[in-house]
Amino acid sequence: MSRFVIFAAAVALSTGQAVANGHGGGDTPPPPKPDATTSPARAVLTKQGSKLVDLKGMTLYFYERDTSGKTSSCDGKCAESWIPLAAPADAKAVGDFTPITRKDGTKMWAFRYRPLYTSAADKAPGDANGIATTMQWRVARPEE
Repeated sequence: MSRFVIFAAAVALSTGQAVANGHGGGDTPPPPKPDATTSPARAVLTKQGSKLVDLKGMTLYFYERDTSGKTSSCDGKCAESWIPLAAPADAKAVGDFTPITRKDGTKMWAFRYRPLYTSAADKAPGDANGIATTMQWRVARPEE
């Protein structure tokens, strides 16, 4: 009888150790993989209302001349002052964010089909120095 108890205890201990090491026979499903599609921007609430910021917290802008929803009207010198929000070449739509192709073949993000830009005038997260109403630049807002 004592041999049986020792044998049963040894089996129980080895089984418990195998389960603890993740070798428990597959009864437990693997942990979910992280979501590969993350939004390129987020909304934040400021004293002036909500606005969109990139993942570094930099204010995002719309250009009023971007009206087609499929292209950017800001190239060359314009893109040096208002930097397109770059998207990877294989980017896929995520919620209201869609990738669009620029004239030079690179991809950028658009929000509700309006291309998004940061401003070279903004030096720190939260800055909003790129507003140029006479030049038709506006802070991107999630409710627009």
